[in-house]
Amino acid sequence: MITSDRMAAVDRNAEALGVPRKQLMESSGNAVARGVRRLADPGAAVAVVAGRGNNGGDAFVAARFLDDYDVSVRLLGRPESIATDIARENWEALRTAEYDAETVTDSADLDLADPDVVVDGMLGTGVTGALREPAATAAEAINDLDAQVLSIDVPSGVDADTGESAGVAVDADRVVTFHDEKPGLQALDADVTVADIGIPEAAERFTGPGDLLALGRPSQSHKGDFGEVLVVGGGPYTGAPALAAQSALRAGADLVRVACPESVAREIQGYSENLILRPYDGDHLASEHVEDVLSLAAEHDVAVLGPGLGNREATLAAVEEFLEEYDGTVVVDADALQVVPGIETDATLLCTPHQGELRKMGGETDDDWRARSDLVAAFADDLGHVLLVKGAYDVISDGDETRVNRTGNPGMTVGGTGDVLAGAAGALACVLPPLQAAAVAAYANGRAGDEAVEANGYGLLATDLIDRLPAALRSETQ
Repeated sequence: MITSDRMAAVDRNAEALGVPRKQLMESSGNAVARGVRRLADPGAAVAVVAGRGNNGGDAFVAARFLDDYDVSVRLLGRPESIATDIARENWEALRTAEYDAETVTDSADLDLADPDVVVDGMLGTGVTGALREPAATAAEAINDLDAQVLSIDVPSGVDADTGESAGVAVDADRVVTFHDEKPGLQALDADVTVADIGIPEAAERFTGPGDLLALGRPSQSHKGDFGEVLVVGGGPYTGAPALAAQSALRAGADLVRVACPESVAREIQGYSENLILRPYDGDHLASEHVEDVLSLAAEHDVAVLGPGLGNREATLAAVEEFLEEYDGTVVVDADALQVVPGIETDATLLCTPHQGELRKMGGETDDDWRARSDLVAAFADDLGHVLLVKGAYDVISDGDETRVNRTGNPGMTVGGTGDVLAGAAGALACVLPPLQAAAVAAYANGRAGDEAVEANGYGLLATDLIDRLPAALRSETQ
């Protein structure tokens, strides 16, 4: 089962792995044609109704695989408005080869005659809400026909994730969907075929540019829409909380505050005028500070707990107390990680250990990333929290789903890169589910490190990653 957003990410990741979208479209169209053959014998009349997106591109390809049928193709809209190059190329292939392929710009002009099969290729999994014209009229016309209806990926007008429709929707007899079933298809009274179109398993397992597609921003965004992060850190160290806080800002959080001992507040503030400090008395976190820190954390979307806190017994006791009382989302890093296995908490935890810290938590690791993935998944399941275990191959798991990140390089062994990752994860957890936030943070952190090494060679600084985070998080659609 895969959601429409995740499917879009996997599709893009497959392309990054060397499987072109044009090849996937060819496989999809072929699968649709096989579906038509199950519904009608050669010679039957097949009406293909196509939209201007890649769903329509799949329909154009299907028509080429049905030469022994009486096929007509109707494009809803003008060819110049077809959304992607590959869909447009497949439309032009039909026109050049002189198929019965015509455009329909006015829904009143749509005439499907009396086909035996209708292929619904109007809208795919990425479209939600009520159908607009001419698709709404076309859906009604399709439903009025005495014909078998095959929808590509999802019936037009049906939400692929919920199975609901906001108005008229195509009433399909059969659905050919790709790679994996979509959640909303379970609610339909239709035969569903899942077609393997050649997307490699690695497109789901490994992070890639597709994972960044979730980070788009509406044009009418306002301050606070993308989260407020509280970094709880500092004491023996000042650089770590400053790095985490600056990283959270660079990763997209709207506001970041640092709760730290008063003894180091001025030093942390001195790293950047963008940091907002919330100091508490003393020179380290202790139990007497927990109530105030909890109140402050409640005003934020995510807390990042651990950078620079140190491992004093009193500090670890305070960390334990905080986690047992808190019920929000927390990125747990550095020395704070060691208390996680022994606590009961209602908080949602995203833990970011390196392999040494993982062992200190009671987890196991392995030199082979595949074996390590299994071990991390089992430990995440035992803990009931998300783990992001850092290494040459980062492993991210919540026990049910596991992803692996391959960005990054040996130059990132320098101190502070983990603090940058924790801050980025905190910002992303404001807008994404924890597992997805961890995967995107790992990918972007490593990508920033790769760009820093490419520019300057080894000997990079953690601040080099912070400077490159915005570009590392930008997808080609932004």
